[in-house]
Amino acid sequence: MSSILLSIRPEYAKKIFNCTKTVELRRVRPRLLNEGDLVVMYVSSPEKAVLGSFKVDSIVEKPIGKLWDEVEKIAGISNEEFYDYYKGIKVGVGIFLKDIRRFTQPVELHRLRNKLPDLKPPQSFRYLTDRQFNTVNSLGER
Repeated sequence: MSSILLSIRPEYAKKIFNCTKTVELRRVRPRLLNEGDLVVMYVSSPEKAVLGSFKVDSIVEKPIGKLWDEVEKIAGISNEEFYDYYKGIKVGVGIFLKDIRRFTQPVELHRLRNKLPDLKPPQSFRYLTDRQFNTVNSLGER
């Protein structure tokens, strides 16, 4: 099983935690990420913290129009935002979420850097080693 640290904007993280967004849209598929893998959510500025995780239910790669037809009610964005995001590419990625979990305690960037100095917040995503995942997970459950 793989795990990744995925950078997500605060407004989308909020929608994921309140279950109005159940698919994460990406321009590029993390190649080693598959059904059942774990995604740790790093929420970008101004939060700058790891707030929780989810499991991958499934991943689809589809032409942009077909992807929109499948995700429009669960993506947490407007049609205009969707097409702006995918401008210039033909195929988009949808990562469907399950088992969404909010940490009992946010793992702020300074705490993350203190315990894992080699782990930098990603622009998009980065793979986590088992040690990194276990450390982040234990920090969030304190």
